[in-house]
Amino acid sequence: MQHTGPVASPPVATGTYLDGLSARAHPVTLRLADRLEIDGAGTRLAWDLAGLAAGDTVPPLVRIGPRGSPARVEFADPGFADALAGRCPDLHRSDAAGAGGTWRLVLWSVAAGVSVLVLAIYGVPVIAGRLAPLVPNAIETRLGGAVEGQVGRLLGDPPVCDEPAARAVLDRLVRRMTRGGDTQGEPLVSVRRHPLANALTLPGARVLVLSDLIDKAESPDEFAGILAHELGHVAAHDPMRALLAAGGSSFLLSLVLGDLTGSTILIATGQAAISAGYSREAENAADAYAVTLMRRAGGDAAALATILERIAGDGDRGAVATFLRSHPMTRERAQRIRSLAGPGSAGRQILTGADWALLKGICRNVPVKSAQ
Repeated sequence: MQHTGPVASPPVATGTYLDGLSARAHPVTLRLADRLEIDGAGTRLAWDLAGLAAGDTVPPLVRIGPRGSPARVEFADPGFADALAGRCPDLHRSDAAGAGGTWRLVLWSVAAGVSVLVLAIYGVPVIAGRLAPLVPNAIETRLGGAVEGQVGRLLGDPPVCDEPAARAVLDRLVRRMTRGGDTQGEPLVSVRRHPLANALTLPGARVLVLSDLIDKAESPDEFAGILAHELGHVAAHDPMRALLAAGGSSFLLSLVLGDLTGSTILIATGQAAISAGYSREAENAADAYAVTLMRRAGGDAAALATILERIAGDGDRGAVATFLRSHPMTRERAQRIRSLAGPGSAGRQILTGADWALLKGICRNVPVKSAQ
């Protein structure tokens, strides 16, 4: 009679089970038979040994689970680990499919980021150009008020210049220049006491003039020429286009950088209004509009070129920024303005000497506030 020895019991260990759906760990008993049997706390599973994969851990801890599944069991029994490794020769084999999936995820993430950046740089300006004329006036007016407040804060909250007699002259000048024009409603032109020579066009037909620009103008036609240029931006919806582009680009870049806040976008639009980064085509169109407007209003259509040339050489007069900071000046641009103006308007005066003297004093009663 043949004698047989006792049959060895399957290796057993204790561990914890994680279902991959929650952080809760369940105590279980592990039994290594034809399958890895898992039992405990309402959990009864049997995993095929050929499909198991080990995760990265620090010995003696072992973490294993079926390939492609989030479920895992953990244990710290070296003997059970050796027995399991002997039954599962591919336990520690890297998952090529999983690695490929990780690389695909990385590549797709990089591609998505690049796509967003390309859209922000090239696509958003085109979209903004199409949308700007379609924004309802009521919405643009409210947006212009919000942007003007932001611009004021960025400039250090400069006080408004509103000396009554000078304000009346400015209002008459604006009405004269826009009569029969194609600006969106009657433009709102305001003057702020500020030691920078600049003029800003905001949404909602708002034009913000900083007082040093009036101080640097040597004739009413020079000031009117700059004002006419800004009204050209109003007529072409350039401020709305620039702000849509700046806000859209900031939104997309915030998605990439993880800084998606309304304040970031609002500050970006305010800064865009100050820098007014219009294209060369937009600047040329605004210059041509200014020439036409000055001719129609009876002023010197070439005066715009004169003040731009003079301001270009005023860098040593203490101004931190000038009109040219946001309106790039070139010799070709001045020549183009004079060519469009022709000789017929030279020497004209759009305001009387008395009215110009009044307008020059529009900030007479407002104290100077240093730029911040």
